[in-house]
Amino acid sequence: MKREKGLTILLILGAVLALTKCQPDQKIVEDQSNTTPYNLVVPNGFPQPMIPADNLTTVEGVKLGRFLFYEKKLSGDQTQSCGSCHMQEVSFGDIKAKSIGIAGLETDRHAMVLFNLAWQEFFFWDGRTKTLEEQALEPVTNPIEMNADWPTVLARLEATPMYPPLFEAAFGDKNITKERVGKAIAQFERTIVSANSEYDRVKRETASGGLPSTNPFSDPLVEEGYQLFRSEDGDCFHCHGEVETSYLLGAFGKDATFRNNGLKADWVDEKGRFEVTGAPEDIGKMKVPTLRNTVISFGDGSSVALSAPFMHDGSIPTLDSLIEFYNFGGHKTATSNTDPNMKAAGIGRNWSPREKAALKAFLGSLTDFTFLEDTNFSDPFLN
Repeated sequence: MKREKGLTILLILGAVLALTKCQPDQKIVEDQSNTTPYNLVVPNGFPQPMIPADNLTTVEGVKLGRFLFYEKKLSGDQTQSCGSCHMQEVSFGDIKAKSIGIAGLETDRHAMVLFNLAWQEFFFWDGRTKTLEEQALEPVTNPIEMNADWPTVLARLEATPMYPPLFEAAFGDKNITKERVGKAIAQFERTIVSANSEYDRVKRETASGGLPSTNPFSDPLVEEGYQLFRSEDGDCFHCHGEVETSYLLGAFGKDATFRNNGLKADWVDEKGRFEVTGAPEDIGKMKVPTLRNTVISFGDGSSVALSAPFMHDGSIPTLDSLIEFYNFGGHKTATSNTDPNMKAAGIGRNWSPREKAALKAFLGSLTDFTFLEDTNFSDPFLN
């Protein structure tokens, strides 16, 4: 009888252990009781940021994350950091069509710009990660990008005198784990906010949230571009529209969408969002990027593109060619899922030279020079 009872208990324990192993990983809630809450200022017109309960933004966590973002010890040969492919002077993006990893190989896609991430969900062009914490970890072990392994990276950080105290300040003890590395980098990335462009100034000065009838911009051409952008003739607002609860142009937060803009007539080598969902209707769809900090416009009509080249594959080299692509209207894809707001199959939009210049001028009004020069986001190893 006792033997049968003991056997029953063992079977129950075994079942419990089996069920436990089948459960998804539980989120580890760090001890942040002795940390200092970070004052993440929400720009006027923005919704509340999406901060996970298991990784609150703190002064100590942001400080650690900033060092880790620029830490080359996270790469296999200790030559590259996150900041190597996400440079502040070009909107935390890359000037190359595809970034070069430590082995000299090209990455699969163009580096996305990094700012206002606290209002976004789904990261990378195909949206394969749902949190910044997950996103921060991927490049470290990617064989093309940083090509490192976590045991080696963690050992390096543990052997660096500055890091154990920084991890203790941020998370309550000196234990250094890959999860904490991801959390700290995510905290820093959430503080990278851009909301001080000319467009933002105009919006702040109009309490109602709408632009007055008279030209509020410094250049009348910018006003023309803005009105064209948000009209059916310009047709830009369908994918990059002003969100009802915020004036941040470009998809973000829960408003983020994935669309096939007709960049390719046939998607053979890659499938975009389809690679994540497996849904045929998602073939060729990519995350709609923000239009902020795209270009610097000058009074003589000339401009310098900040975040060029454009598109997920960096195949469009200049702002002029980007505008011409949308004027052309994109390709009608073999899967027939080109976004209906594109004027595909050679119909085009037929913008005049004046309209093209106006669109370029308006995009220039979205550039935030304060953000591009903010030393709070710069490499701490250099200053």
